[in-house]
Amino acid sequence: MHPIRAQVPTESIARPPEPGEPHAPALPSTDKIPSLLFVDPPARTDLDELRQSLSFAFTSGVSGGLFSQALDRAPIAPSTWDPKSFAPDLFLEELVARCFRVRVGGHEAVVNRGFILRVLSRPPSDTRVTELRRGILHELSGSPTFRGQLERLYTASCRMRGALEGAVAGKKFDPTRRQLDVLAIVKEVFDLMSGSFEGARSGLARLRDFGQAVQATEGYRSMADLLDYDEHLATLRLDIRVGADGRIRGFDVVTVRERQENPFVLSPVRRWLAKLEMFFRGYSFGDGEVMARLVDAVFEGIEDQVVKLVPLVGEMEVYLGALGFRDLAEAAGLEVCLPELRSAAEGERALLGLFNPLLVAGGGKAVPCDVVTDRADTTLLVTGPNSGGKTRLLQSVALTQLLAQAGMFVPARRASVARVPGLVVSLIQETKFDQSEGRLGMELLRIRALFEELGPGAMVILDELCSGTNPSEGEEIFELVVTLLEKLRPQAFITTHFLTFAARLEREKAIRNLRFVQVELDAAQKPTYQFVDGVAATSLAAQAAARLGVTRGELEGLIDRNIDRNQLASRAMSIMGRDSAFAGPSVVGRDSAFAGPSVVGRGS
Repeated sequence: MHPIRAQVPTESIARPPEPGEPHAPALPSTDKIPSLLFVDPPARTDLDELRQSLSFAFTSGVSGGLFSQALDRAPIAPSTWDPKSFAPDLFLEELVARCFRVRVGGHEAVVNRGFILRVLSRPPSDTRVTELRRGILHELSGSPTFRGQLERLYTASCRMRGALEGAVAGKKFDPTRRQLDVLAIVKEVFDLMSGSFEGARSGLARLRDFGQAVQATEGYRSMADLLDYDEHLATLRLDIRVGADGRIRGFDVVTVRERQENPFVLSPVRRWLAKLEMFFRGYSFGDGEVMARLVDAVFEGIEDQVVKLVPLVGEMEVYLGALGFRDLAEAAGLEVCLPELRSAAEGERALLGLFNPLLVAGGGKAVPCDVVTDRADTTLLVTGPNSGGKTRLLQSVALTQLLAQAGMFVPARRASVARVPGLVVSLIQETKFDQSEGRLGMELLRIRALFEELGPGAMVILDELCSGTNPSEGEEIFELVVTLLEKLRPQAFITTHFLTFAARLEREKAIRNLRFVQVELDAAQKPTYQFVDGVAATSLAAQAAARLGVTRGELEGLIDRNIDRNQLASRAMSIMGRDSAFAGPSVVGRDSAFAGPSVVGRGS
């Protein structure tokens, strides 16, 4: 079977799950954190500290980075992946910063990139967690209503974060008024939760269930009553007198009706008696102090539920960032998908319409390609000219694997991906000032590090293996690496310019599950950024040199230009020297005649 082909029967790739599959377990009460990233939300060891920070932020208006610290300490799903073995070479920080942007209402939100990076770089070992995330994204991408509701909930949560973290610092506000405003936003968040995502069958239903559970608590009812008391103490009916000029001359109060159904509203007689009692007991305080005590008591009743909203803001950013990645691809005329996830023993791997998201984010034009192998544990050897797309292909494959197992969209129109227990990527070999080895030594250390990190069944991505030494020795090491990799049965993608050696391996077929592809060239011998079966016959070094201006004619022209420039500079210096002979003593010379021995002379 061809490892890469232009067209593949679409029946060979399972379609994404139907809406609501898999169904996420609902949260029955307010006891658990309403997580969108975990099937069973883990207990937080810093919950008491988080609650204290929240209480201080509510009281003082200064949080000291409450939300950021909560996300920095937030637990991540258990994973067998080690980010150090792939994150630097895949530029994951740039991927998050450029591709996972959150735009709501035409404005770009400031998100916690570090938390998104932690989530993406540690794909969960528990497949239920992956399916939970996929189900949420499937519903969000298929329902503009659900996406709009999540965006509104996120916007309200951000306003709550701003109110708690002192976004109005520097302005003079009544502390009690600020706290009442915070409570109003908190109530809005819970109301949005309870009224959104009706009919959702994914983890989005958790938000609705949690909001409704909170609304049923005594703490929420007390908060709602206090806010209603603050907004609607009484209703006045007036008679207004208007003059001949249309201006109001006065008004008379006809009726006053207080909200007796609100438990915070006391009748005038009860208010008078209460103040009289406090007076005889020796207490003296105003209505403002009473309201402040009421606000504190109400917040204590709802505080445990508000604490659970703090990490939820970062979790919403993960999904809104994934939708932002989808929007970025669509704006470039490309497609993303939720891939089918298989075990390594379940047959072929297929990536259709694969593109490099880093290239798109940088403003480049990505040309989608198809990658299909008959087995998931295939070692794919990629050959072809420089600038033909080989390294970009490796990046795309690795990012697809990472995002797929993290439960996110992948940069492909359709995809079938086999799960792996880890990923090792080596694309960049930087020269360091303190390195004790030459290029060969560094390459051998890279190979040793590979086998130290690579476990059975993992994915390995290697760019230009053994390029740091002469071909004869490099080919021997190359063959050793490929032969030993077979014992680990990894999913391997390797690029090389040892074309004669690769052609021999293709002919001999001595290594099981070794497949060969090359960069496709058009009639003008230019890369099409597609890949076809076989081994490239040439690296097209002459074409690359011509494109970059490294031909004999170009280089000789540069040499002649530098010679002419040097001769002109010498002639100019000569003219300046002759002119100085008729100009009399120089300024320096005249000054030195009165300055005595120079500093240089004394020092010498």
